Amino acid sequence: MKIVLRSLLAAAMVVGFSAAASAAGLISIIVNDPANPYWLTEGNVAKAEAEKLGYTANVAAHKGDTNTESNLIDTAITNKSVAIILDPANADGSVGAVKKAIAANIPVFLVNAEINQEGLAKGQLVSNNAQGAALGAQQWVQAVGEKGKYVELLGAPSDNNAATRSNGYATVLSQYPDLEKAASQVANWDRTQGHDKMQSMLQANPDIIAVISGNDEMALGAVAALKEAGKLAGIKVGGFDGSPDAVAAIKSGELQYTVLQPVAIFSAKAVQQADSFIKTGATGATSEKQLFDCLLITKDNVDKYTAPFVLSE
Repeated sequence: MKIVLRSLLAAAMVVGFSAAASAAGLISIIVNDPANPYWLTEGNVAKAEAEKLGYTANVAAHKGDTNTESNLIDTAITNKSVAIILDPANADGSVGAVKKAIAANIPVFLVNAEINQEGLAKGQLVSNNAQGAALGAQQWVQAVGEKGKYVELLGAPSDNNAATRSNGYATVLSQYPDLEKAASQVANWDRTQGHDKMQSMLQANPDIIAVISGNDEMALGAVAALKEAGKLAGIKVGGFDGSPDAVAAIKSGELQYTVLQPVAIFSAKAVQQADSFIKTGATGATSEKQLFDCLLITKDNVDKYTAPFVLSE
């Protein structure tokens, strides 16, 4: 009888826990493309934090398409989400999707990328891309030297981060007049495009000494193209994100550095602020736009990389 009673009590506790969890509501998390480890981590961390706080959570991906993003927002509204964590597809094109959610009284928290309108999202939590770009460019010069031709791989033009990083690089590199940018190509944060664009730039500029890239995926594509051409030993490449593959490439000497974006930190923080807003009507943050400083990973500190997008002190 005691065993049966214990079983019933245990079952009741499980049911009670499930009810409590579902009573907290659904947090819908919409990322770009989980095929990229950066966005995969973003979604996984946000989901785990939401579940830790007692919510149910799901993760969906728009893959940079604003129509898909809009449909996913509609689904989040239909499912009566209590909050939406969104990595916006387009700085301008995502404004309408955010407005839809707000019209349905669902607070929206943006992560990784911003939209070009303030006062809509309850929070916009992003890496300090200007600071990270300056950090990366300084390390790039240290690895490359102060003279020679180089090329640049650019992220998606619809993402403000692409221009912010490129401008940050230029601010530093313009201080070195003997460094000449021979070409630049948009590769949309993608490894395959980075590979293909690197091939074409290398053919047109066989005398380059370095590549600076807006993210790790494009940088790793460039590394692959340079290896195929037998040129990697003489051409330095730098990345941006702090992905596991980039860290492995630093360890092997194929990549000079990467700039770590603290995605694991601000993805969790966005969910915590959503939880605070749901419960108190305030996020606890002092401003809507919140910048999180980036860190540099080189061969000298790469062993302190303890988990995806985490660098220990």
